Amino acid sequence: MDKRLKIGVLALQGGFIEHIHILQSLQVETFEIRKKSDLEPSMDGLIIPGGESTTVGKLLNDLDMYNDLKKLIDNGLPVFGTCAGMILLAREIEGRENAHFEAIDIVVKRNAYGRQLGSFFTEASFKGIGQIPMTFIRAPYIESAGAGVEILSVVDNHIVAAREKNVLVTSYHPELTSDNRVHQYFIEKLILKKI
Repeated sequence: MDKRLKIGVLALQGGFIEHIHILQSLQVETFEIRKKSDLEPSMDGLIIPGGESTTVGKLLNDLDMYNDLKKLIDNGLPVFGTCAGMILLAREIEGRENAHFEAIDIVVKRNAYGRQLGSFFTEASFKGIGQIPMTFIRAPYIESAGAGVEILSVVDNHIVAAREKNVLVTSYHPELTSDNRVHQYFIEKLILKKI
């Protein structure tokens, strides 16, 4: 992988370190974003990890980072959101008045699999990659997607991965396995824009 790339990982809460380890396995330079001064306009991409979407949304505002990040994403910065990251990037959160970045034309259902299931593991197809391992932890799923959204994975008739323009989202946690192909997809298709 191209070592000249530099990808920031939002490190306010949740499982950010696993994303950093995956990026390092791909020999990509990475750094943590914990405060406004950590934002680097020259970064090639951004990862928003899983965690608690309400908490992260509040922290983004409390730390005065929301507007800067939204501007970067709206201006085309490639961004990859997993689980809570997907919720933060969605145009609409079912049953909620306010969305966060509204960067991808999807409606997301939070805790869609119910707390009683908690988490589960499966293998399913990811368009352009093939069968991949998927770890779901109190995961959301995509209830509906706009016409411009490309559906990448479906599990039990629910959309669990999608992309639109500069935004990639997954319900599950690809960073919790040793399989780095979803991160590689993000780099190749959204950052390097290889066909």
